[in-house]
Amino acid sequence: MTTTAVPQQAGLARSTATVTRRALLRYVRTPQLIVLATIQMALFFLIYRYMFGGAIHVSGIEHYVDYLVPGFVATGVLFIGIGTATAMADDLSDGFVDRLRSLPIPRSSVLAARVTADTAILTFTTAVTVAIAYAVGFRLHGSALDGLAAFGLVVLFGFAFEWAFITMGLFAGNAQAAQGLGMIVFPFALISSAYVPVSSMPDWLQVFASHQPLTYMVDAVRSLTLGPDAQAVLGHPTSYFVTRALLWTAGIVAVFLPLAVAKYRRG
Repeated sequence: MTTTAVPQQAGLARSTATVTRRALLRYVRTPQLIVLATIQMALFFLIYRYMFGGAIHVSGIEHYVDYLVPGFVATGVLFIGIGTATAMADDLSDGFVDRLRSLPIPRSSVLAARVTADTAILTFTTAVTVAIAYAVGFRLHGSALDGLAAFGLVVLFGFAFEWAFITMGLFAGNAQAAQGLGMIVFPFALISSAYVPVSSMPDWLQVFASHQPLTYMVDAVRSLTLGPDAQAVLGHPTSYFVTRALLWTAGIVAVFLPLAVAKYRRG
């Protein structure tokens, strides 16, 4: 009588690290993915910087670039997130996910690895965008610690939205549909405080723009970068925006993480 050895299931941390490495190697072996994403972000930023820089004046801020950069960087997670949705859909359509399902690893490690890898890419792209912003006139008016906190918030927001885009990729099923589905988030970026003060919008639009998550996230980052003048410009202390932004971040993860896991397990 013979027995067949059953492979022991790998731990979550080890499995996540292994699949994350595979995802990052994909970017390393096709660097154009990172380069094109970085160039695209830089071009969009420079267009906003020089197209609107001389036309938009925000009370209490001498240079529009200091208002623009926090908004652009915070909402930039949406641009980068479309790549996450597309990559997730690609992994589904080319059979890679099916191969992973056949391995003795926790299923949640596949999604955790995707989020980890794409958050790392988001961090790199954001850092490059900030460097370019400094080169064209942006300045931090708070402390260095405030600047690091602002950057950390952007990465945290990106992590939360990665779960939303992974969910889109899982439901879309192919890269083209995922890309189209991801585009529905762009109105949220435009109807927010990212590029112009909410007070400049029509009254009926201000109601939505003032209370949607991106506005709180943008203003949390902006409040940290504007320094002592932030409350006079934004109307509330930094803690007001940061608290609400973190609550929205937790809410996004609480909704989309279990939704993505449930969809992945159903196949």
